[in-house]
This record gives sequence, structure tokens and C-alpha cells, in this order.
Amino acid sequence: MKLSVLVLITALAVALSIGMVNFYFERSWYYFGISFGVSFLSSFLVFYYLLEKYIYNKIKLIYKLIHNLKLGKDLKDALGEYVSSDPINDVEHEVKEWAGAKKKEIDLLKKQEQFRREFLSNVSHEFKTPLFAIQGYIETLQDCITNDPEMAMKFLKKAENNVERLSYLINDLDAIAKLETGESPINFQKFDFVTLAKEVMENLDDRAKSKNIKLFFKDKYTAVTFVNADREKIRQVLINLIVNSIKYGIENGETAIKIFELHDQFLIEVTDNGMGIEEKHLARLFERFYRIDTHRAREVGGTGLGLAIVKHILEAHQQTISVRSTPGIGTTFAFTLQKVS
Repeated sequence: MKLSVLVLITALAVALSIGMVNFYFERSWYYFGISFGVSFLSSFLVFYYLLEKYIYNKIKLIYKLIHNLKLGKDLKDALGEYVSSDPINDVEHEVKEWAGAKKKEIDLLKKQEQFRREFLSNVSHEFKTPLFAIQGYIETLQDCITNDPEMAMKFLKKAENNVERLSYLINDLDAIAKLETGESPINFQKFDFVTLAKEVMENLDDRAKSKNIKLFFKDKYTAVTFVNADREKIRQVLINLIVNSIKYGIENGETAIKIFELHDQFLIEVTDNGMGIEEKHLARLFERFYRIDTHRAREVGGTGLGLAIVKHILEAHQQTISVRSTPGIGTTFAFTLQKVS
């Protein structure tokens, strides 16, 4: 409601009240009209002056401040100062919007804080496990190095494996950090995705055969499938996805790659017929160190960062990745790449 309308209604109410009181005592419409007119005029002028000076102008300042805060410096400079014609209603609307935005921001900060706590806890656990193992092997090694050289070599080998695990963990964390900060640039180039996929499957064939898992293309691709991306980083994406399907796949299972041609992109799917993933886990699957089955994850190894690296690589390419899965049937990871002719 505009200030003039608000003052007009208030002045009418006051003038009508005074006029009715005057009419009650004088029983004259003449005096009613005079008292009504004088009180209406004086009320309107006084109320307008007082409301504008002590309330309305302050509301306008509050509205202007909130409006400018929402715009930010750049937009404010570009658009110039904005003066609302009805700041009372507008400030209510702006405050509600601002409060809603702040609530969302606070909720996001709480989620990030929770994620930070979980991440630090997971990092601490991931580092402590191999470090404590190495410490135990070294202490045992000191006792048997002279009396039982064969046993000493076994403990040395176990210590070496845990050192390698620490090295992989540090390298993966470093890779994610560099992708996030842009220190690891994306070297775009034109290459045939099918050729790259064949190379990756050939390199992982022995690992797949150890669990009798078959790696193959769902269709025969005779034509070249050119994409514009960082070849080595996309290689890492494929390796991580296929290795993940092998780790959590079933004996005598299969992992297949299928390519769909879209308007200006290729959609690539990596599908397995493994144990599948419950829907409640899918939203957090690309978080660092997030594990569905902690005990099984420890058995199959890995740093717990493979899918997080995949997500960061594809986001650095300005592409997307998604997952769908059904327990007992299998899992499909799908990502896009820019198509070039």
C-alpha cells in the first residue's frame, strides 16, 4: 500500500470519528461537516509529514539496502540506483526473499560442515589404518629379522603394500585438489573414443579375467567416434569406472560399454551385472571416501576416491555423470562428452 493511500484512510477514520462525536453532541450536520473537513485536512497533513519523515523514509532506506545487497556491486553499478514506488510492500517481499535465501545458505553451510567433519574423519581413518599396520610390521620385523629371515621378508612385503596404499591415497587426494583449483588443466584434443575404450579394456582384461568378468562393447562400432576432451583424463575416467565394476562385480559377470549419439554430445554408459546399489546410497556415491559396504570395500582395496575423481574430471570438462542401479541386477554409470566431426 502506498503512503498517500495509507494516510488518506487513516485521516478519513480520524475525521469520521471526530465528526460523529460532534454530531452526537450538536445534532447538526453543519457542524459535522465543518469538524469532519477540518480534522480530515489537519490529520492528513500531520500524519503524512510524521509518517514520511520518521517511518516511510527509514523503510525506503531499509529496502534500498536490501535491494542493493541482493544485486551486488556489479549489477548495482550497471543498473544504477533503484527507487521503489511502493517500498512498504516491496520491503516485505524483499525481506521474505532474503530470509529464504539466507535459510538456504545456512542449510547449505550446515551440510558442508557435516561433509567436512565426515571428510576429516574419513581421511584420518584412511591414513591411520596403513600407518598402524606399518608400525606393527616394523615392530614385529625387529624381533624376527635375525631369527627368522623368511618371516621378516613377509612383513617387509606387507609393510611395502601399506606404503603403496598410502602413496595411492596421497596421489588421489592431490589429483582431486588440483582439479578443484584448476592446477591440473584440461588439455582438449580431438580423438576417437572407441579406440581409447578398446585400449583401456585390453589393459584391464587380465584383471577382469581373474574374476571371470567379460569386458565388451554392447554394439560393434565401425565408424570413428570423435570427441573433444583430455584423452588421458578420460582414460582415467574409464579405468576408474571399469575397475570399480570389476571390484564389486560378480564371478562370471560382465561389464559393457555402450555409446549413444546425441545432438552435440556422445552419451557413454558403463554397465555391469553386479550386486547393484540401493537407491539411498546413489546420491552420495561420488563423495570422497563414501563407501556402501565398508568391510567389503576394505577387502577389495582402493582409496575410496575413484568415483570422486571421475566426477571432478567430467565437471572440469563441463560434462555430467549420473548413476542408476538396481540391487541384484547391476549398475550403470553414464557420462557425456562433446562430439566433434
